[in-house]
Amino acid sequence: MDPRIRNHAEIVVNHSVSLEPGDDVLVVAPPIAEDLVVAIHELIGDVGANPVTMFDSDRAERAFLRAGDDEYETPAHELALIEETDAYISVRADDNVTETSDVDPATNAAYRQANQPVLEERLSKRWCGTQFPAPANAQLAEMSTEGYENFVWDAINKDWDAVREHQAQMVEILDPADEVRIVSGDTTDVTMSIDGNPTLNDYGEKNLPGGEVFTAPVADSVEGEVLFDKPLYHQGREVTDAYLRFEDGEVVEHSAAKNEDVLTQVLETDEGARYLGELGIGMNRDIDRFTYNMLFDEKMGDTVHMAVGRAYEDTVGEDNERNDSAVHVDMIVDMSADSSIEVDGEVVQRDGTFKFEDGFEE
Repeated sequence: MDPRIRNHAEIVVNHSVSLEPGDDVLVVAPPIAEDLVVAIHELIGDVGANPVTMFDSDRAERAFLRAGDDEYETPAHELALIEETDAYISVRADDNVTETSDVDPATNAAYRQANQPVLEERLSKRWCGTQFPAPANAQLAEMSTEGYENFVWDAINKDWDAVREHQAQMVEILDPADEVRIVSGDTTDVTMSIDGNPTLNDYGEKNLPGGEVFTAPVADSVEGEVLFDKPLYHQGREVTDAYLRFEDGEVVEHSAAKNEDVLTQVLETDEGARYLGELGIGMNRDIDRFTYNMLFDEKMGDTVHMAVGRAYEDTVGEDNERNDSAVHVDMIVDMSADSSIEVDGEVVQRDGTFKFEDGFEE
């Protein structure tokens, strides 16, 4: 077994979910990620925790959704399993990245709504979502299998304590702030309040790889327009040049150059899907290329991402209302050129360089 797989598993078990003796652990993974699942189980055994493993299959999900009638109930048995779980580990890897591309977006939306209570319960646990470098994901990233393996493990097998310290500088800027303005070229100029909402430092715990700082906008404060110039890969389909215009926090106009119907269906999932639930700033410069995998792409250095839909509970202050939705869909803006982030009127990043880094120009 590649020793990098063992390192990956050690970070998941000992850092991301910090397993303890007696913990009940649920591991969800596809068969192609078996090597990582085996390494994780060895370490679970070393700790003295108790694993249950679930088989994950896009083919099976596709078959179920295409055979259904768009009327779904919350799976009470799955919810009960999550309720009895202390830690949840999800491993992503694909045999075919477009397996669910012929499932109607409305069907997907109905299914996600029915499963929202399960998702909310999962998010209340210690959890980690990570990636195994499968050949299909390498192909989507337009990389060789070996090249993609190097890319994935370079982004994951890091000194996460050092990452935490570096990113803490951005947390210190955002956490006490009121207003953030994102400008990129002549296509993106959007402002939002984050007043009272905590800024979190993602250093490889819930998401592995980590490499972002993020918070939630005050839902009705978002004003302006955004062109997400990095593609969105959602439900097995590519959405390009997604454009959103906000008034009083709500998306009042949208478009996309490709697969606009997918974007439309996301926004029509429920009322909360038309409001932003997250503002994130990518800071992991070992992720130096776009790979059509949001787990990596949203952490990419010199980017900003915004998610329509659900806001995470720990990014919303006690005095603010949390935006709720069955969806949480991230989209990315390239901030490497002709771009800036302003916090309370002060430029804190220009053309991808932060004010606390060498090369920042006042």
